[in-house]
Amino acid sequence: MNYDDMLDRAIDETPEFTGSSERFEVPDVEVRQEGNTSVVENFQSLCDRLDRDPDHVLQFLQTEMGTSAHIDESGRARLTGSFGADRLDEAIDDYVEEFVVCSECGLPDTRLEREGDAVLLRCEACGARSATSG
Repeated sequence: MNYDDMLDRAIDETPEFTGSSERFEVPDVEVRQEGNTSVVENFQSLCDRLDRDPDHVLQFLQTEMGTSAHIDESGRARLTGSFGADRLDEAIDDYVEEFVVCSECGLPDTRLEREGDAVLLRCEACGARSATSG
């Protein structure tokens, strides 16, 4: 069997990929209003899915939304002000772009590392390291 025949056979025996084109999906933010406070009900599960420290995610949200916030005893984020789900989803997408997805390979298999004053995003899939804004 020559090389071309082996290559054709390998292509024929390779299963078709039928899954989603993106294995990493960020859940939508579940938000409800309590007076002048926006409560992110699924904040803890969102942070678990992103594999990031809730305090880091909350700090980013505070900066993006220009408000103060805290995490309550139930693990929900409470932001001062009235913010809709669309606006919060946008902010979470910005967080994922900056602090979760590798800029080189596009995979979410990353860790945040502190090196001196810099925070680096290290990809466990491709080994790339890139600086983040904080």
